[in-house]
Formats: sequence, structure tokens, C-alpha cells
Amino acid sequence: MLSNRQENILKFIVEEYIKSAKPISSHQICDSLDCSSATIRNEMVYLEELKLLEKNHFASGRIPSEKGYKYYVENLMQPKHMTGEDMLKLQTIFHNNTLDLNDTIKKSIELVSEITNYTTVVLGNGAKDNRLKKVEIVPLEDNKILTMVITDKGFVEHKNLYLPKNVSTEEVKKTVDLINKLVVGTPLDEISEKLEYSVKPIIGKYVRQHELIYNTFYDAFSEITNKENDVHFVGRSNFLKQPEFSDVEKIKEIFSKFEDVNCIREIAEDKNGINVYVGSDSELSDEVSVVKTHYNIDGEEGTIAIIGPKRMEYDRVVSLLDYIKSNIGGDHEEE
Repeated sequence: MLSNRQENILKFIVEEYIKSAKPISSHQICDSLDCSSATIRNEMVYLEELKLLEKNHFASGRIPSEKGYKYYVENLMQPKHMTGEDMLKLQTIFHNNTLDLNDTIKKSIELVSEITNYTTVVLGNGAKDNRLKKVEIVPLEDNKILTMVITDKGFVEHKNLYLPKNVSTEEVKKTVDLINKLVVGTPLDEISEKLEYSVKPIIGKYVRQHELIYNTFYDAFSEITNKENDVHFVGRSNFLKQPEFSDVEKIKEIFSKFEDVNCIREIAEDKNGINVYVGSDSELSDEVSVVKTHYNIDGEEGTIAIIGPKRMEYDRVVSLLDYIKSNIGGDHEEE
């Protein structure tokens, strides 16, 4: 258990090091906390013995250890008030009625990456627990049709399909009727298999241009169901802007993890709220931290994550994620 003074010293060192990326000396703390230099040095030695602080070998002063960051996040950090400018930028995205949910989330994390200089990622779980309720089509101009896939949980996916000019709308409607008759009730991630074994063998009896139409719908369903493997990255190169990643080998390690789909899938989060993983807990690298949250909106769910150095502005990142989560409706949709 730390005393109030020890906690204040640790909090000061963490927050100042986050800003400057330079070791914090006892003199800097004296000026802020109005304590003698000797007292501060003794407390810093004690915090180092507890492995909450580390010595920097290239300069005097101390820096937070991984354990120190964790203590700060769990006990000392207060979410930072968002600036009016950040709120306004995000609200502009949320109020844009031309954007669907996926685009809203992607635009939001693009903005977060821009204003924080961290890497952001969305991992979509799509609607894998949804079952097909109905397929509807709306004929458009130039042999284009709007296809709507509706699930039992209210998830709706829109897809524009382009058909060859010699394919009639009536033939497309026959195909949709057949899909609705044979495939309704199937989990979304099993639809491609259901189409292959239940629809493909008999579609030729009902639809003249069945090969073209069947292939078009099969590809469309495959794209929709594969959304559960969606990974959308923004700002990978932002790590190059962080002084602690001037080492080429460190950057190579991080970037190789970003290319490893299985490693990135480990980021997926199923807890409520905002979760912070520091260093070795991040499942990516001892050198990074991950702040992430799960969303579930109208049957569509996934994870939003922000990845940065351990010297991350945790208070600001938590506030940004919480604001996004609240405004896209995630909080009141969680199970």
C-alpha cells in the first residue's frame, strides 16, 4: 500500500514521462509537490524497490516500469476531459446519416489515430451469431440490384450487385425466393455451405441463367459472412513517431505482429467497459499497450482497439473510446 505522497510522486512521474519521454528527476518533483529533494529521492528509491520505477541508464532520473504503469491505470488515473474540438469532430461523424455503422466506426478510429498519433484497429465479429431471416432485392438502374440480407437479430447488410445485361430481374427474384425457402434460419457463417449443398443442385430447375446468378449471390454472401474476420488498421506507421521505437528491430517486431492475423485476432475483447492492457498483458509485445472495448449494436459486434507505446496517454485514450462507445450506441446494447 502506497502513501498519498508516494502515489502523488508515482502519478507525477508517469504523467510527466508520458509528455516528455525523458526521465524525471527529483528536482522536477520538488517544484511540483513542495517536498525536499532528499525526501523525494528516498521515496523514489522505495518506489524503485517495489519495481514501480526504473532507472534510465542513459540519464539521471526515473521512468515508470510496466508495473508502475499498471498501478497508475488501476489506482491513480482519472479519465481526461475531452476537448470541445475533439467532441465536435467526432459528433460530425456520428451525425452523418450517409454513413452506415461500419463506416461510422472506421471514420471514428481514423480520427482517433490522427489526433493521438497512435495505431487504431477495428476487429469486426460481424453477425456470426445471427441467422438468416430474409433476403430482399430492389432493382436499380443499369442491371444493378440492391440486395438486403436481414437476420433474426435485426442486423441488415446492404450489398449492390451488378449482373450481366442478359440476366432478367425475374430470374433474380426466382433465385431470391429459392434462397428464402431453403436457407432461412441458417447461421450467417454457414450460409455459403448451405447454398452449395441445398441450392446449387436444384437451382437449374427453376432459373434459366442459374450459373451467373448463383455465383453472384454466392460471392455476395461470402463477402458478408467473412466480415467477422474484418480487420481495419489505421496509423500503423505512427509507431515511427514514438522516440522509444527508434530501434529498427523493435519496429520490425511490432510490424510483424500487425501482419499476423492470428495475433491481431487475440485483441478481440468480450468484456464490458474499457479495458487497458499494459506491456506483456497486451498479447502483442512487451513494448506496447492496448486499450480496447467491445461493441454490440443491432446484432453487429466487434472490438475497437488503440495501440501505442507503454508511454501512452491512457487518460485521454480511455475518454475517447468511452465517448465513441457511448455515441455509437454500444453501452446500452451490451448484453
